[in-house]
Amino acid sequence: MAWPGSAIAAEPPAKPRRIVSLNMCTDELVLRLADPEAIASVTWLSQDPRNANMAEAARRIPANHGLVEQVLAFRPDLAIAGSFTTRNTVGLLKRVGTPLREFGVPRDLAGVKAQIAEMAALLGEPERGQALIEEIDTRLARLAQRIGDARPKALVLRPNGFTVGRGSLVDEILTRAGFVNLAADLGIDNYGQIALETVALGGADILILNTTEGGPPSLAHEILNHPLIGRLGDRLRLVALPSKLWTCAGPAVIDAIELLIDATTPPRDQRSPR
Repeated sequence: MAWPGSAIAAEPPAKPRRIVSLNMCTDELVLRLADPEAIASVTWLSQDPRNANMAEAARRIPANHGLVEQVLAFRPDLAIAGSFTTRNTVGLLKRVGTPLREFGVPRDLAGVKAQIAEMAALLGEPERGQALIEEIDTRLARLAQRIGDARPKALVLRPNGFTVGRGSLVDEILTRAGFVNLAADLGIDNYGQIALETVALGGADILILNTTEGGPPSLAHEILNHPLIGRLGDRLRLVALPSKLWTCAGPAVIDAIELLIDATTPPRDQRSPR
């Protein structure tokens, strides 16, 4: 039931000039696609370079903590949220008629590009969206030329012992980097926990540790520092991949693919002649 006197959510203008983003991942796309002067606020999370790819740009813009009072104070002509953004705030913004759009989480690179196009159209910047998509396609084509015939088995290990299987963007990232995702072969769909015994005995060639450099210590991250992980380095390659490169489904996932290829494939000028 709507509040008495509540308005129907308005449509944003064709080119919004007071954009407020409430989600770190929508922050990144807004920062990449919109004019800086059109961005009224992004989340405080995007101002931390340990977690965000656009921290330098975000630090020049007022931050919000996802509170409805903060959002309304900016008088947005467009508020942008993610599917899991603070639901109370999203609900209240809808009730008072604030122009609002919500974005989901893409599960593959096609979805990443579709979301970029959708965001660019919403911001009135379709040409910038198309240019970013073309840049992604160009980089993917160039990286594909570096993939050899070998298909090493890779396993992602995240805090709390989580890994990523089929039906996920991470699965496609591993495939594009030339790996076989061992978690998918083990029947894990999307996100699931995996025992350290399985990590040790699963036959992986590469173990990808999903880390945040300089992040605060936590129980969730302790598994990444387990002595067993160190010992596994004697027989398989350990690759540290910064969380911010694939926390959000944006252009930075191409950086993740390139980092994985760089970590496991020597440049062409260093390879042995065939």
